[in-house]
Order: sequence, then C-alpha cells, then structure tokens
Amino acid sequence: MNSHCCPAMREQVSFQCDMHKDLFECPDVLVAYAARYDEYGLIIRDGGQSVRLISHCPWCGAKLPDSRRDRWFDELEALGFDEPTAQEIPEKYKTDAWYRDA
Repeated sequence: MNSHCCPAMREQVSFQCDMHKDLFECPDVLVAYAARYDEYGLIIRDGGQSVRLISHCPWCGAKLPDSRRDRWFDELEALGFDEPTAQEIPEKYKTDAWYRDA
C-alpha cells in the first residue's frame, strides 16, 4: 500500500464513487494511480481510459516516484511472458507486491 505524498493525493486516488463503477467515468476523479507500476496520471476525458502521466503532485508539489512500468515488463519478459497484459501472470505482478516484497 502506497502512502502517497499528501492527504489530497491519498483522498483522490482512494476515492470510491457511489454512482460510477469505473473511475474513468466519474467526473470527481482527477488522478488515476496504477499501483502495479507506481505511477500517477491525470485522467483524459476522451471517453476511454487515457491518462497523462505526471511527475509532481498537483496539490503539494512533491516529486512523485518514477514509473516502474518498464521494469515490470522487463521482469515479466525475463520470466518468459512476451504479452503480460494478455497472459495469465503471477499474482504478485497484478499489484504492487512485485516491487514492495523485493
């Protein structure tokens, strides 16, 4: 579980909307957090699930962690997964456990 940089960011990425099951449909959600990659992004309201990655918190200005996306793909490739987003991968790679437990 990430501690996030400030209360505003923590509130934003943990917000649960009663009206929208998908955070990309909720106009109250501004930031998406992908725990498996440890990356933050501003949601692009284009009808899909697009985000614009951000490097600093919009509220407190703190530097956010560097994305682990490339490392995630590299580690899974080393394990023999050539399409990890379409293959059944080990459970720990579905969350942030793969880098938190290392």
